[in-house]
Order: sequence, then structure tokens, then C-alpha cells
Amino acid sequence: MSLLDDAIWWHVYPLGALGAPIHERNGSESSHRLRRLDAWLDYAIELGCSGLLLGPIFDSVSHGYDTLDHFAIDPRLGDADDFDRLVAECRARGLNILLDGVFNHVAASHPDAARLSRRGEDGAIRSWEGHGGLTALDHSNSEVADLVAEVMLHWLRRGIAGWRLDVAYEVPPEFWREVTGRVRREFPGVLFLGEMIHGDYSGFVEASGLDTVTQYELWKGTWSSIKDRNFWELAWALDRHAGMCRGFVPQTFIGNHDVTRIASEVGDDGAVLAATALFTLPGMPSVYYGDEQAFQGRKLEGLHADDELRPPLPASPAELSPAGEWMYRIYQRLIGLRRRNPWLSKGRLKVIAKENAWIEYRVSGDAPDQDLRVRLALEPQCSSTVMCGGETAFHWER
Repeated sequence: MSLLDDAIWWHVYPLGALGAPIHERNGSESSHRLRRLDAWLDYAIELGCSGLLLGPIFDSVSHGYDTLDHFAIDPRLGDADDFDRLVAECRARGLNILLDGVFNHVAASHPDAARLSRRGEDGAIRSWEGHGGLTALDHSNSEVADLVAEVMLHWLRRGIAGWRLDVAYEVPPEFWREVTGRVRREFPGVLFLGEMIHGDYSGFVEASGLDTVTQYELWKGTWSSIKDRNFWELAWALDRHAGMCRGFVPQTFIGNHDVTRIASEVGDDGAVLAATALFTLPGMPSVYYGDEQAFQGRKLEGLHADDELRPPLPASPAELSPAGEWMYRIYQRLIGLRRRNPWLSKGRLKVIAKENAWIEYRVSGDAPDQDLRVRLALEPQCSSTVMCGGETAFHWER
């Protein structure tokens, strides 16, 4: 069974979650913050997750996506020994690790930027999307392919299970196919998750050789339909999702390090409906740290646009506010339902009926008892109900 079949990821942005300085980094700082994750591994297990999806941990200028050295742990987080310790602690608990690979661009101050970066017709180095501190890599340069393959293999040999590929959609799919092909010769079971926001998801997966991509269409359809009280939009997104699922297992989510928190977007009640959808639909789900505690946070503008989305965790789960306990228990129940029905990851999805304020859909598998029916409703009260094998497997209402 592959990771796609039964993985549920706890997605953590380490620089924020572990309290590292991001905007005003002291270049001489050395810390062992990565070890603070030890206190949260049992928490992830008790939540029901099977792996850690970690945001950037490599040496960088500020937020982690401006990489300086793909082979070194960011000194604000620790060192190679701290990483090896984390791998060992995860392995002891049966947790897999996905690392965030930023291979579309690097920091403008990267030591090899001049040699590896894309250049315009005038010969000038190309910045990435106008960000002066980032330079886009030249993926037609064989040295870039060599570097990416070498980085991937280096950390796989140290015990990770796969890679999230940042801005995968801007990298030529033939580049991914070449590089991942090299890596799979040594690690045939490696998982490659590409970040994709728009475009032909199925076509990109087929052309690139990646295992899966982020399902932003479903994310948008989920929160928007709840916020606007228009489940026709979700029905459209579910039909699209069903089509994708015939070709691959999409990576599903209702929150990540780049988007407004689901509880801030649709309120706590709406967040329960969104979580119900997340864990009952086909795909490979991830939980962004704190969503299971009803954390609030909005995507803003400017230098500090993501600060609310990437807050520090307390030293241990025992120090969490009790105000989020009720949401945590709901997540436990829904994830438990998901883990008892791992066939859902590749289930067949069909919308049964919908109106503006409610929707019903069905997910079925190959066996007669693999049948799940879900109703999400905003009226007359907010509620979600999951029927499995003709019995109520989950029900919540406000």
C-alpha cells in the first residue's frame, strides 16, 4: 500500500510554529528549535495523523522559501543532528516525513545563483514574480537537474518519505519527469506532491510523473460555498474532483501556510462542515497545524502578510487553550472515521442532490459495504451527517 492510499498529514510550518525570528534574522543565531517538535509527535498520533508535512527547514534568508543551502538545516531551527533525531522520533511512532523542496527559485544571495538562474534576453538574471530577493532557476540547465536530484536523494537517504514541491506548476513537467525518474531508481516508493494552484491538474500529473498535486479547486469550492451559502459551487467542484480522481489521488486540504484559516473564513460552525468534507472525500488529506484547534488567522498584505497564518505553538500540547478542545475532538472523530475506511482515498464520488443551503454526496468503493453518504447543511441549523453502511457514523449540529 502506498502513502497515497492511507496517509493523513499534519502540516507544520516550522519557522513559525517553533518561534524562529523570520523578518529580522540574526545571521549568527544558532538554535535547536527543531527538537521542540518532539513534544508534538504524540499529539499528531493522537489526532490520527500518519505523517508530518514540514514547511521549509533548509538554510534561508528569511521565510524559508528563499533558500541559501538545500543541504543544511536552517540554524534558526537546528542542525543535522537535530534533524536525524526528529527522523528517529518519527520513525519510532510510525510517522512519515515529507519535506518542502523549493526548487523553482532560490534566494538572490544563493552562492550559485549567478550560475543556475534564469536569464532574460538582455542577459540579466530573472527575479521570481517580481520579488527582488528571489531568483528563478533555469530548468533547462542540466546543473539544476543534477542539483535537485542530489538534494532529493540526500534527504531521502536520511530517512524522509517524500517531497512537497513548491511552485511545481511553474516548473516544466519534463524537468520533474527527468528528476523524479532518477530518484525513483533508488527510492521507488518515494512520494512527490506538487504545489499546483490552477491549470490542468490531471494533465500536469500525467506529464510530470508526480504522484499528486494540491487540489486548490476543491479548497476554494469548499470554503466559498459555505461562506456564500451556495452549495451549487461545491457540487461543481465535486464533479471536477470526481473526474480527477479517476486518474490520480489529489492532495486535499482546507488550510495551509498561504491561505486564511478556515475558521476565520467561514466561522467555527462552517469549519466543522469543511472538515467533514475533507475527511469523507477521495484524496490524500492534510491538516494545517492549529486548524484542529479552531485557530484564527487571516492572509494580509505586505511584509507581514502571512504572520497570522504561521503562529508559534506553545511548548507542549498541554499548554494549548482549552477553547479549541471541542474542535480537536471533532477532528479526532472524523479522522478516526477516515482511518477505518481507507478505501475512501480512491473512492468513487457522486453528488446526489443539492440546494443553496445543503448538499448530499456519496462515496463508494469496490466492496458492497464500502458506501458512505454525507449531508452538509446550513439550514435550518448548521449540521453534518455521515452515514456508513446504512448507520450513522458521524453527526454534528449547532
